[in-house]
Order: sequence, then structure tokens, then C-alpha cells
Amino acid sequence: MTTHTITNTAHVTSAVTAAGAARTRLDLARSAPKVFRAIVGFDAAAREGLDPALVELIQIRASHLNHCAYCLHMHTNDARKAGESEDRLHMVAVWREARHFFTPKEQAALALTEAVTLVADGGVPETVYAEAAARFDEQELAHVLALILMINTWNRVALSTGKVAGTDERKG
Repeated sequence: MTTHTITNTAHVTSAVTAAGAARTRLDLARSAPKVFRAIVGFDAAAREGLDPALVELIQIRASHLNHCAYCLHMHTNDARKAGESEDRLHMVAVWREARHFFTPKEQAALALTEAVTLVADGGVPETVYAEAAARFDEQELAHVLALILMINTWNRVALSTGKVAGTDERKG
């Protein structure tokens, strides 16, 4: 390990610790446990039956679009732990220019993720929906859509409650 790496690691650890200590926003899990449990239940149900790699790609792309550093950090780490390559992780934000890194099914999911996440910018175009419907059976498509809704909810929870990137408050 180089001196720069040690200094940089110490700086990041110090910044994460300081940011966590400075956090004064509410803890949704503690303040509204029934609501939080419902969100966790929706999350578990949404991802059921989906390929774990696809789940992480969807969550990473929505987190990029929503500028949610907390969720982006968490889900890129989860993807790495699940065996996702660094190349693909780096290409998620620019997947349209790097389609060869992703299967047609993943591309359809990423396009749907963008359309649903940015729904206020023009709805969900019929072409995007039709491509996703052609790549997923009805049940899979319902779960992909639910997962997109779910990560958008998580992004909003993290952003509005001041979650700090580099911390992972999940249990276990």
C-alpha cells in the first residue's frame, strides 16, 4: 500500500465518520418502523425471481439518475460481491454507448429504469415499454417495474434523510 493510498483511505474514513456524526435528520426506521418494514417488504417482493445481477444494474442506474451517492455506493458494492465486473459497473451510466457490455434484456431493463425514474420528463415511451415487454415475461416485467419503483423510493428515503455515502446501515 502506498503512502497516498493510506492517506487517502484515512481521509475517506475520517470524512465518513464526521459526516455520520453530523447527521441530524430523522431515522425513518426508528421514527416510522411500520412504514419502514413495509418498504423493506416491498423491496423483498420486488426482487423475487429476478437475476441478482439485473437487480443491481437497475438499482445502480436509478441511483445515478437520482444522484443518490448512498445507494450508488451500496449497490455497486453489492454488485461486486455478487461477482459483477468492474468494466460493467463503470459502463452502467453510459450503457447506450457501451451496449456490448450488456445483454439485450439488460439494455431493455436499463431503458425502462431510465424512463420510469425520469417519468416527469416525458412519461414512459411506448417503444421503451414494448422492448421491455418483449424481453421479459409478464411476471418478470411486473417485478422489474416494482424494483424500479422500489429503488426510486429508497433513493428518495436516502436523499431526504441525509444518508451518507460510504456507510451502509443495513443489518446483517
